[in-house]
Amino acid sequence: MSHNHAETADLACEVCGRLPEPRKGRLTMASIIAMLPVELAVHAAVVSSHLSLVAKVLVLTVTATTLVIWVAEPSVMRVLRRWLHAPILRERRRLSSAGSLWRLRMTVDDTPGALEAVTKQLGMLEGNILSVQVQPGSDGAIDEFVVDVPERITARDLVEAAEDGGGRDPQVWPTTALALMDGPTKALSAAVRVASAPEDLPEAVADLLGAEVADGGPGAPTSYLSGDTTRLKIHSRWRGAVVLARPGQPFTSAESARAHRLAELAEVVEGAVSVRPGPERAG
Repeated sequence: MSHNHAETADLACEVCGRLPEPRKGRLTMASIIAMLPVELAVHAAVVSSHLSLVAKVLVLTVTATTLVIWVAEPSVMRVLRRWLHAPILRERRRLSSAGSLWRLRMTVDDTPGALEAVTKQLGMLEGNILSVQVQPGSDGAIDEFVVDVPERITARDLVEAAEDGGGRDPQVWPTTALALMDGPTKALSAAVRVASAPEDLPEAVADLLGAEVADGGPGAPTSYLSGDTTRLKIHSRWRGAVVLARPGQPFTSAESARAHRLAELAEVVEGAVSVRPGPERAG
C-alpha cells in the first residue's frame, strides 16, 4: 500500500470503514474528469456508426453510463483520493502537530543563571515558554512556567527536565490558554470584581490564586508564614475567617500579600458604601 493511500485510509470511519465525504467542489471536479473522456470517446465511436437514431441513443446511454459508473469514476476516485481529501488531511496534520499546554512550578536557587538552566532544559524538549512568573519563596525563588510542548512530551518528561535544570520539587499540571493571562491582569480583574461586589471576595481570591474556598476554624493559619502553607486565611466581613486551600501547592508570600490586599479593598469599599448618605426626603 502506498504512503498516500495509507494516509487517507487513516481517515476511514472505525465503524463503517468509509472515508468522510469530500468537499462538493472537489467531488464535482473529479466526476467531470471521470465522465468527460468517456462521454467523448463513446460519442465519437457511436455517432460515426451506421446505427439508427434509437439504437445510437440506447448504445450511448448504456455504454457511457456503465463505463462511467463501473470503470472510470472508481479509477479516478482512487487516483485522486489524496487530492479529494486534502483539506481534511491538512486539518488532521494541524491537530496532530498541535502542542500541549502545561503549567510547571518549581523552586530554584535565587542566583544568577538558575532560571536560564531550567529554560535550557525545557528548550531541549522543544518547549516554547509562553509565560514565566517568579515569586520569592522561603528557600529560593518559585518559578512558574506556562510551556507549549509537542504532544509526545509527558508530565514525567517535564519533571525530569526541571530537575535536570536545578529545579526542586517540580509540579506539573495540564492547562489551557487562560493560564496565559499575566499576573497583573488577573490581579486587576480580581480587584475590579471585589470593588463591584465586596461579598465576592472569597471567590475572587480563590480564582486569582487557583485555590478552593474551605471552611475556616480556630486552628486555621493566619497567613502563609505560619502553619500549613497549603492553606491561607483571610478575613471577610460577610463570612468571617475565610480559608483558602490548595493541596500540593504551597502559597507564596507574594500570593498571601495579594489576598490580603484584596481583603483590604473589600473593607474599604464596604466602608464607603456604609457611610454614603441616603437620598434626602422631600419636606
